[in-house]
Amino acid sequence: MKEANRLQGIVIRASAGNYTVFHNGREVLCTLRGNLKKELVMTESASRAPRVIQAKRKRLTNPVAVGDTVWFHYTTSHQGVITEVEPRRSAVVRFIPRTKEVQVIVANIDLLLIVFSVLEPRLDPWQLDRFLVAAYANGLHPLIVVNKCDLPIEPQTENHLQVYSSAGYEVIRVSATRGDNIDLLRERLRGQISAVCGPSGVGKSSILNALQPGLGLRVGQVSETTHKGRHTTTLAQLIRMGEDSWIADTPGMRNLELWAVDAQTVWEAFPEIRPYLDKCYFPDCQHDTEPDCAVKEAVEEGKIDRRRYESALSLAKESAESG
Repeated sequence: MKEANRLQGIVIRASAGNYTVFHNGREVLCTLRGNLKKELVMTESASRAPRVIQAKRKRLTNPVAVGDTVWFHYTTSHQGVITEVEPRRSAVVRFIPRTKEVQVIVANIDLLLIVFSVLEPRLDPWQLDRFLVAAYANGLHPLIVVNKCDLPIEPQTENHLQVYSSAGYEVIRVSATRGDNIDLLRERLRGQISAVCGPSGVGKSSILNALQPGLGLRVGQVSETTHKGRHTTTLAQLIRMGEDSWIADTPGMRNLELWAVDAQTVWEAFPEIRPYLDKCYFPDCQHDTEPDCAVKEAVEEGKIDRRRYESALSLAKESAESG
């Protein structure tokens, strides 16, 4: 039974051990109760969203993350302390190879907006595939948002977008500067807790500013030398978009490590490849050099895009080597 003086809220910002909790229309600055700061470990099942299981090894860098539902109590009229974290139903996580730690970027989201742009920087389909596999492995529904569509779209980029649409992905083309399809995107987000991710410089903050006029998030420029964006979002935060809608702005990620994702899950993450996986002659087919491989036959027949197949093969090998 919950104590009478404890209240439930949602973490909307987190920085340096301080957490802003939204409760009943108010923002309360909270710290953590001591026993919540212990080392925690995540599940390694690729079939479900990561969750905390025990206090040992593979530490979480942040036991409380933006999007977490928490219990807290007031210590002053404007401050409080978090005493308990509710189990997460989903999470966007990032593995940090150098420290062997796991960072939860945002928790409990319904929809993952993966933002890329047509130019400045140009859409990178290999990187987009990595984000899509990560979304699938974490049980998240992806929405591909293509920004800067007021700029000319190169034929190769147009072909990539057609391939993703044909594979069954939801793709919305927008222009944050001109306002193209911003109303459509806003309606798609209604009633959801969403998160925005993608490389730096693609216009994530610009899209959020367009969705919520007056928000005033800082917008960066793309380097003329590297053609990569400069990071403008330095911490994750949950932004209220309406009575029943929230969206998380996350730090720009140029690369996303596939943590605890096995090779089979990588193949299953490609919806156009999935129907052929159980039709190969060998049950343990790696879809590489084996004969009578249904996946490779589908590629040769034009039923699977060759670049997408090569991307899946590369990511599957990467996962097998890291496992």
